Amino acid sequence: MSQRIWLSSPHLGEEETAFVEEAFRTNWIAPLGPHVDAFERELAEHVDVGHAAALSSGTAAIHLGLLLLGVQPGDTVFCSSLTFVASCNPILYCNALPVFIDSEPGSWNMSPQALERAFESARRKNCMPRCVVLVNLYGQSADMDALLPICERYNVPVLEDAAESLGARYKGRASGSFGHLAVYSFNGNKIITTSGGGMLVSSDAALIARARKLSTQAREAALHYEHVGVGFNYRMSNVLAGIGRGQLRVLDERVRQRRRVFERYQEALADIPTVRWMPEPTGYLSTRWLSCFALEGEGAAAQCNVLMRLMERHSIEVRPVWKPMHLQPLFRNAPYFPHADGVDVSRQLFATGLCLPSGSNLSEVQQDRVIAHLRRALSSSVDTRALA
Repeated sequence: MSQRIWLSSPHLGEEETAFVEEAFRTNWIAPLGPHVDAFERELAEHVDVGHAAALSSGTAAIHLGLLLLGVQPGDTVFCSSLTFVASCNPILYCNALPVFIDSEPGSWNMSPQALERAFESARRKNCMPRCVVLVNLYGQSADMDALLPICERYNVPVLEDAAESLGARYKGRASGSFGHLAVYSFNGNKIITTSGGGMLVSSDAALIARARKLSTQAREAALHYEHVGVGFNYRMSNVLAGIGRGQLRVLDERVRQRRRVFERYQEALADIPTVRWMPEPTGYLSTRWLSCFALEGEGAAAQCNVLMRLMERHSIEVRPVWKPMHLQPLFRNAPYFPHADGVDVSRQLFATGLCLPSGSNLSEVQQDRVIAHLRRALSSSVDTRALA
């Protein structure tokens, strides 16, 4: 009972071992190699996108994506506010200026209403964004049918941040297949992992070829080391790509396992009326990378704080929903467009939302332990002050 239950721990199997052993046996240890080429090809096929570049992290992929879309110092970039800081830190790497867009309550992803108002404001100021970083949150796609036409009307490209949503689908299409460029992450807590790594994908072969060049120090085609522009050390190693190839083979099963974890939570807490689960609209297939809910009713924010302390006391990792970027001290001066006048959806979700242990390797015994403590903390008969 004292064993810690993590939010989302890595889940490795036997497939990965064979690929890693092959990398060692053939001495392909350094960056690049046959596993890198194969991982790029296999992932691109899995998400039905033409081309992919395997990189050192999802953050590196976002940075290159911004550069490939022409982001320059002084440009503005629209970005989802309810996300991890890695979605927008690369905007600062480019010396550009982020403008944050609120979520909408139907999916917790970018609000089309807020995005429309942001574009209208930019048009009035004659200062259109260079691109839109559209985040797919917690394993679920944003509402592409509502958001993409707005961007197309203003002729602004989309960089789709699918770091958390590999394996998700939107109306039959893979998450990450909608943007001019898209990004996946293979960080240790993601649905599949290479311990660290990312992928940049696009249907545009020239963009991905350019990404590969930039990620290997922008070396020119010459016998000697010739450099005309600035490059980066962003390529994935052949060893990590081998892990990724093994993990990709079990992605669909990992999605089923995480969805089952969510369903068990939903079933077990169905009688608690204050729990509002992250919605999955019709036509969406979320991976449920993390099982998330928001509490409703008076004192919900205080109850969330108490619940997290209680779970930590029992060695169970529970975290709040992402703190929105427009509330971060780093971005205190950045413009922000809420869902509606007086309606700040992402702020409310941060105040009352929680993420539960969700790993595909979470056993039913472990989950029963989580559920038992959750029920105690959420029971209307429990005085939350006694749990503090």
